[in-house]
Amino acid sequence: MERKTESIVIAQQTLVRLPYYVRSLTAMKAKGLTYVSAPMLAKELQLGEVQVRKDLSAVSVGGGKPKLGFSIEELLKGMRSMLGCDNGDDAVLVGAGDLGRALMGYKGFDDYGIKILAAFDKNRALAGLDLSGKPVYPMEKMAELCKRLQVHMGIIAVPPDAAQEVCDALVESGILAIWNFAPVKLSAPDWVLVQNENLAASLAILSNRLHQRLS
Repeated sequence: MERKTESIVIAQQTLVRLPYYVRSLTAMKAKGLTYVSAPMLAKELQLGEVQVRKDLSAVSVGGGKPKLGFSIEELLKGMRSMLGCDNGDDAVLVGAGDLGRALMGYKGFDDYGIKILAAFDKNRALAGLDLSGKPVYPMEKMAELCKRLQVHMGIIAVPPDAAQEVCDALVESGILAIWNFAPVKLSAPDWVLVQNENLAASLAILSNRLHQRLS
């Protein structure tokens, strides 16, 4: 998968690395730095210098300057544009349990233009609560709110047996992109983008790699 930004084509592998660049560059900017070299950033992120230079050249219109490097401000602007951070992507979340609450309270989404507007849950006892500054509504309010506010991104943080039903409800509400944290494969129309995050599987892979290293 590739994303086109004007005449630039960005490979999927580069897009995956961009959030890490943004995080490091933002920290460097906070320290007062205005320029960064490819070797400096490569060392910071433990990446190959050639790859970093290639990535930076893809997002920097003017390229690097001799003895100075790349403008941090220009890199951040280009990277955030390619990630869609300058569009301010609003989202709704379904499932106000432990995981859902953690996601609602995560401040890091702000760096990438993601804003969770509200949460929905089938547990009516949660309706009316304010969690991390986000209101919780009953499920029947979802379609009306999503369509009224023109929200196109939904986050699923419910048990596996409820995920498909929630997915269907999000699609009916006009959602075009779904970030799924339930460990189950969802069935969605071709025009709906689905990104799956299986936390248990990731932990199992990490544990297996650890055992291999220790054996």
